[in-house]
Amino acid sequence: MGLLDTILGRSKPVRPDLDQLFALPSAALTLQAGAGYTPTGLGSVCFAGVEGGGFARIRQDVQELLDADTGEDSHPVEFSQDSYGYTWLLARQAPGDTATLVNDLHAVNTLLQDGGFGPQLLCSLISFRDEQDRSLALVYLYKRGSFYPFAPQPGAAEKRDNPRELQVRAIIGDDLRIESDLARWFPVWGAPGL
Repeated sequence: MGLLDTILGRSKPVRPDLDQLFALPSAALTLQAGAGYTPTGLGSVCFAGVEGGGFARIRQDVQELLDADTGEDSHPVEFSQDSYGYTWLLARQAPGDTATLVNDLHAVNTLLQDGGFGPQLLCSLISFRDEQDRSLALVYLYKRGSFYPFAPQPGAAEKRDNPRELQVRAIIGDDLRIESDLARWFPVWGAPGL
């Protein structure tokens, strides 16, 4: 950071630390013990799509990597686009195997980052459900290097359960680096797997 950046009040963005994703299995145990949320075995990575051969090759590499350990009829990886034009990758594992799911999400993020597409990465998430079948996601913001909970209200069209999100933040605050700026707790409506 230069002198001009300091004078103008600009700050250097937080560098993404993808290894923080490996704290998710521990946070999942804390969340299950503290609030009754169990992992669904579903996780997603969201990124801005890019055209071109290099990106198509990385997408194929991701597909091959994550499909390598499954049977012929099983498709743990699905790509989709949301209404905003962002690409989502949905990965599946057994609900109790959060560690393997996190490894898959980490591998996808790493392949995209190492391929020069780090700026296109937006977020990664894993989903949970509680005894009342309410959904919850722990979202990792790639550009901020932090997590936040996202809890949609059941049966409500695009309404969040903010008290539940704050409760989850209090429960997992020691396990994950939680995003301190609540304005950055973006909703991820329609995220695959949520």
